[in-house]
Amino acid sequence: MTDTFVRRPRRRHPLRAAIGALATGALVAGTVALATPASAQNVNSNQTGTHSGYWFSFWTDSPGTVSAVLGNGGNYSTSWRNTGNFVIGKGWSTGTGRAVSYSGSFNPSGNAYLTLYGWTNGPLVEYYIVDSWGTYRPTGSFKGTVTTDGGTYDIYETTRVNAPSIEGNSSTFKQFWSVRQQKRVGGTITAQNHFNAWASKGMQLGRQNYQIMATEGYQSSGSSNITVGTGSADGGGGNTGGGGNTGGGGSTGGNDSGSNTNNGCTVSWTRSQDFGDRFNVNYTVSGRSSWSVTVYPNTGQSIQNSWGATRSGNTFRSNGSNSFGVTYYKGSQNISYIPWGICS
Repeated sequence: MTDTFVRRPRRRHPLRAAIGALATGALVAGTVALATPASAQNVNSNQTGTHSGYWFSFWTDSPGTVSAVLGNGGNYSTSWRNTGNFVIGKGWSTGTGRAVSYSGSFNPSGNAYLTLYGWTNGPLVEYYIVDSWGTYRPTGSFKGTVTTDGGTYDIYETTRVNAPSIEGNSSTFKQFWSVRQQKRVGGTITAQNHFNAWASKGMQLGRQNYQIMATEGYQSSGSSNITVGTGSADGGGGNTGGGGNTGGGGSTGGNDSGSNTNNGCTVSWTRSQDFGDRFNVNYTVSGRSSWSVTVYPNTGQSIQNSWGATRSGNTFRSNGSNSFGVTYYKGSQNISYIPWGICS
C-alpha cells in the first residue's frame, strides 16, 4: 500500500455553525443499513452535535456507502461498503490530555483507522493517536517513540498544504501521529502522554478543538462498534528520539491555569497581569528541589522578560526558588494562549 491514505485529498468537516443547522434524516437509498435501538440515532449526513451525553462528529464524501448509529452513552456503531472517505466518532467538543478508555470491535477490509482524533487552533494541527488500522499503517517523518498505556507508539509528522480543515477549505497545517507498534482494540489512551512526547520533539499543539474516538475509512469496507469513556491516566514509560520525558495528567495550555506532571515533577501555571500586548504567567514547581521547566509559547508569541529562575531560551532552571514568572508578547495575532510547561 502506498502513502495515499496519509496524503489523500482530504475532506474535513464543515464549520460547526453550518453543520449545527442540519437535521438527521432517514437513510438514503443504497446506504449500508444498521439495526437501530429505539433510543439510538441514525446519522448518514455530515453533522456534529451531542447525543446521550457525548459530542459526536460524522463526515463522509460518499453518501450512501456508510451509515452510523449513535447508541447509549459513548457508544456508536458504523458499517461501510466500498466507501470513499468518512470519519465517525464520539467524544468531547473540547480536547484535553484526558485518559480515554474504549472497548468494542473494529473490522476493516482495506484502509481504515481506529484512532483518538482531534484538532487544535493557533497553530492549526490535526492529530491522530492510532491504536489499530487496516491494510495501511500510517507513516510520515519519524520523530521517535513514546511508551504509554502498555505499548509503544511511533511518532510521525506530516504536512498538509491547501487542504480542507476546520478553519476552511484551503489550509496549510501539520498532522501529528502516534501509531501503536502492535494493534489493539480496547484499552486506555492517555492523551497527555502523547502531547508531552510531541512537545518534547518540537511538535506544538494549539488551543484544543474537538476530540473523538474515531473510526475512519478510505476506499474500503468494514464495520466497527465502539464505546468510549474516561479512564485512569497512565504515568508513561518514557520516549526516545528527541526527548526524555514521560507523561502524566493535566492540561496542554490555553486555559488560565493548569498543571503537568512528568516523572514526579509537577509544574503549575496561572495567568496573572495583562498589559495589552503582553501578559504574565506565574509557574510553580513541586516534587523536585533542583528542576528545569521548558515552556511552549504559541505561534507568534515570544518571551519578553522573566524572573525567579535562570533562563536559557525557553527553558528555566532553579536558582533556589520553586517558582518563577514569564512575560510573553502576544504577537501580531494578539494571542492570549497560556504557554504550558514540562518539568524535569
